Amino acid sequence: MSSAPTRSTRRMAVAFLMPLALAACASTGPDASTTFAPAVDPQVARHYAAIETDKFPVPAVSLQKLKPRNIRTQVEYPTDQPPGTIIVDPQDKYLYLVQEGGTALRYGVGVGKAGLEFAGTANVQYKRQWPRWTPTSDMIARSPEINQQWAGGMEGGPENPLGARALYLFKDGKDTLYRIHGTNQPWSIGEAVSSGCIRMMNQDVIDLYSRVPDGSKVVVL
Repeated sequence: MSSAPTRSTRRMAVAFLMPLALAACASTGPDASTTFAPAVDPQVARHYAAIETDKFPVPAVSLQKLKPRNIRTQVEYPTDQPPGTIIVDPQDKYLYLVQEGGTALRYGVGVGKAGLEFAGTANVQYKRQWPRWTPTSDMIARSPEINQQWAGGMEGGPENPLGARALYLFKDGKDTLYRIHGTNQPWSIGEAVSSGCIRMMNQDVIDLYSRVPDGSKVVVL
């Protein structure tokens, strides 16, 4: 016949079970089940918030999906180009707007096939808000089921692949067919994409549009 547990044995059992009981309580409490999102810079949140005052509404960019490298930001950027010059780096997928004091405003961009077919110096011949888009013959041949219907052009709007703004680049008075434009696919920023030239998040291309006048110099590396 076994003897009753001694007092010391009971104390050991209580000491062993207390942490388990506390752990069980903690696992069901709000502190253990609550997850906290990282703090968002209020300025970044403002830059990429929804825009309801434009001709068409511009949805907010998901801050959870926005890569830090693609956030519009002021950076050190020594260059011999004068302030106001746009410098496009298709390989690194950045666009720089040269500022005073060896700095630039840097934007993340997506680069389509056409964005790799021009290099050198050009000028912004003109700009358009919510521009009309017409697919090239190559685009129609590649995806006729999608693009043939727009052979005569697509009016500007939320579904237009040129997005909210476009800058049209000319060299020596001739159209380079090179465009800096917005996109309704913000996830493509920072990526190599199948078509288009240099695409920016709509919030960023609206910002760039407001800063550069017609005639501005553009250098494509």
